[in-house]
Amino acid sequence: MAVNLYASFTRSSISTIRLSPKLYSPVKTHFQVSRGLLFSPLTPALKLKITSTRGFCTVCSYKNNTPQESSRKDSGLNWRILKRWDVPWNWQTISLTSLACGLSFVLTGLIEAAAFQYSGLNIEELSLDEKAEILLVDQGIATIVVLAVLYSLTKSFSPLPDDIYRYDWREPFNLEKGWLLWAGIGLGGALAAVAVTGTAMSFFNGEPPQRETDALVRLLPLIGSSSISTASLVGITGILAPILEETVFRGFFMVSLTKWLPTPLSVLVSAAVFAAAHLTPGQFPQLFVLGTALGFSYAQTRNLLAPITIHAFWNSGVILLLTFLQLQGYDIKELLQAY
Repeated sequence: MAVNLYASFTRSSISTIRLSPKLYSPVKTHFQVSRGLLFSPLTPALKLKITSTRGFCTVCSYKNNTPQESSRKDSGLNWRILKRWDVPWNWQTISLTSLACGLSFVLTGLIEAAAFQYSGLNIEELSLDEKAEILLVDQGIATIVVLAVLYSLTKSFSPLPDDIYRYDWREPFNLEKGWLLWAGIGLGGALAAVAVTGTAMSFFNGEPPQRETDALVRLLPLIGSSSISTASLVGITGILAPILEETVFRGFFMVSLTKWLPTPLSVLVSAAVFAAAHLTPGQFPQLFVLGTALGFSYAQTRNLLAPITIHAFWNSGVILLLTFLQLQGYDIKELLQAY
């Protein structure tokens, strides 16, 4: 029947009919058929809807989905963790912004070092608490500068999609996108995966890598020295660093990669860049595993609070654990070297 209807429409696009016996003259009525509508014997039931205005009659055909068909359509593969972001910028913006963020971080450190020399302040003569406070201020300035560069280079694409640069405190325990729930899941998975990775590395390498250039090793004199030093280190590693690194590596870089790569592959690539950026080759496998957990938690929740929370608990937990062991009389440098 649908085929006959289509044939009658194509033979004549204009027909003359009487719309009502109350009208004294015939009315020319235009029938319009959408180009995208294909009639076929295999097409499911189509409903015909006729609406009329003064002198015109419009015929609309649409598919009448049954509840069973709608439920089958909605039951398809629709995992949040596999969805890509709607990235508004191109590769030139990604390259320029990534380079600008890296340069701004390095230049900020160089400018601060030059400022200390120009002021005549001797870092070696400062107390441990003063050094810790200076490190906190240094990290705070670097965080502000890099994020300002990042946002200034991408603000021209405003308004951005809702799931880019998203920090949402609502629904922390939502099963699908709860940032605190998935932060706990990601943290547990990261701890287990890093432990397995460390054990595998010790088994295959035989001897643990040297960590003399590790940033954590350089902070050892400050760990456990006083409550001020501990609070400053927790502020650096547990607040400022997670906000900066997760916004740059997950919020911008990983999201940008999904413009061309599937989301799981974007997670892995961004995790590799994240691990390499720490400049500790001996810890690359563990950092890569941690970066992968951070990326998948963000892909699931589309909320930067999830990876920031994992990162914060990871870093501050290490500082607090080492502080506790230091106060108990353990040689934490030897423990770190064994790890």
